[in-house]
Amino acid sequence: MTGDRLGIWLMVATTFIFAVQDGFSRHLAGEYNVLMVVMIRYWFFAAFVIAIARRKAGGLRAAAATSQPWVQGFRGLLLAAEICVMVGGFVLLGLVESHAIFAVYPLLVAMLSGPVLGERVGWRRWVAIAVGFIGVLVILQPGAGVFSPQALIPLTAALMFALYGLLTRYVARRDTTATSFFWTGTVGAVAITLVGIWFWEPMTLPDWGWMAALCVSGAAGHWLLIRCYEVAEASVVQPFAYLQLVFASLIGITIFDEVLEMHVLLGAGIVLSAGLFTLWRARVAG
Repeated sequence: MTGDRLGIWLMVATTFIFAVQDGFSRHLAGEYNVLMVVMIRYWFFAAFVIAIARRKAGGLRAAAATSQPWVQGFRGLLLAAEICVMVGGFVLLGLVESHAIFAVYPLLVAMLSGPVLGERVGWRRWVAIAVGFIGVLVILQPGAGVFSPQALIPLTAALMFALYGLLTRYVARRDTTATSFFWTGTVGAVAITLVGIWFWEPMTLPDWGWMAALCVSGAAGHWLLIRCYEVAEASVVQPFAYLQLVFASLIGITIFDEVLEMHVLLGAGIVLSAGLFTLWRARVAG
C-alpha cells in the first residue's frame, strides 16, 4: 500500500474514532459538568503525551525545549478551552448541528492565514470563504423565528480551533511536532485541572466505563493522526478529515435520536464544498 493510500485510510480511521469520542463526550457531558469531563479526558491525554515523549530521543527535556514558550502555552490553553466549548455545543445542539457548523473551520483558517501568518489568500479562496459562510447562515437561519443564540457556540469553537491550527503552523517554523504535541497535552491538562477540579461530581460505575472509553479513544485517535501525517502529506489526507462530520452525524441520528433537518443538510453541503475547494486551491498554490 502506497504512503498516500495508507495515509488516507489512517485519516478515515482517525475521523471515525474522533466521532465516536464525540459521542462519548456528548453522553457524559449530558450527565456531568463539562469541565470535569474534559479535565479527566485531559489527564489521560497528558499521560499519553508524556509517555510518547519519554520514548523519543532526548526524553522529556527534548520534548519540552522551545524558544517560544508563550505561544506554545497559549496554544495549549486555546485547545483546552475550544474542547470545552465544543462539548458544551454537543449537549445544547447535538452532534449533527454542532459538526455542521464546526465544519467551517478550514475556511476560517484560510481567512486568518493572512493576518496571522502573512500568507497570501487569492480571490478564488476569498470567494470560497464567502460561499462557506453563506452555508453557515443557511444552517443558522438567522432570519427565522427559531434561531437560537446557542447555535453560535460551535461557530465560536470553530474560530478557536482555526486560530489553534494557525498557531500550530506558526510554532512549527522553529519547533518539532513532538514539542508542540507535548505542550498541547501538558499545558491543557494543568489549565483545565485548575478550573475543572472545582466542579467534581461523583460518577456511577457504568459512566466510569464510558469515561475510560472516551480517554482511550482520544489517545487512539491522536496516535492514528500522528501516523497519518508520518506516511502522507497533509494536503492529500486533509479533505478526508471532513468525514468526521458524516460519522458524528450518523452517531447523533442513530444513538441520540437527533434529526437531520433539510436546512442543516443543505448548509453543510455548501460549507463542505467551499472547504474542499479551499483545500484544493491551497494545494495548487503550494
